[in-house]
Amino acid sequence: MSKVLSNKSNLQVLYEDNHVIVVNKRAGDIVQGDKTGDKPLSHVVKDFLKYKYNKPGNVYLGVVHRLDRPTTGIVLFAKTSKALPRLNKLFAEKKTTKTYWALVKNKPPKPEDRLIHWLKKNPKNNKSTAFDKEVEGSKKAILNYRILKSLDNYYLLEIDLETGRHHQIRCQLAKIDCPIKGDLKYGFPRSNKDASISLHARRLEFTHPVKKEKLNIVAPLPDDIIWQACEV
Repeated sequence: MSKVLSNKSNLQVLYEDNHVIVVNKRAGDIVQGDKTGDKPLSHVVKDFLKYKYNKPGNVYLGVVHRLDRPTTGIVLFAKTSKALPRLNKLFAEKKTTKTYWALVKNKPPKPEDRLIHWLKKNPKNNKSTAFDKEVEGSKKAILNYRILKSLDNYYLLEIDLETGRHHQIRCQLAKIDCPIKGDLKYGFPRSNKDASISLHARRLEFTHPVKKEKLNIVAPLPDDIIWQACEV
């Protein structure tokens, strides 16, 4: 893992070269602009690159994937028009490995399991519902989890996604009565003080779009007493 860099925008850069930049997203940051009008992470990264390299004019930056606003962890951006379509293809063909960590209050039914549900999104409340069988308008969702650590009041789960659906991890864990800490939308009783949910994009493995070498990026955990107890 590369050394974490910082600058006046408090951006955590986990890896950077001529073609890609990987950052550790904070809770509350939005990856791309939305109706709130808040400054998105993509613009923060552009400002960082413009300042670091003293670039005149516009800075190119391609958004490859997204994380929900209350989550933390790895977000990958393309710095060149050459890298972006190649990265998009890697994600579309599921040739990347995305590993998440989540804190839940309730112990899952099994120490590890493969969850298969059908998720249906409701755009009105921006929420998905998980079903055991296919229903009209639903999409198949698959994830694998295992209990990584037992804390005093929570369980740390490691999750590997096989599909990428709307709110998939949040929705599927809630379906097995393990809503993520702080996730009011999916049934956790209390919010986190910073309005985050305890879901962290911990690791991303992918083949560099130009160099063709394997990259394994790991994002440090949030600066929170419970998260810090999860270091294993």
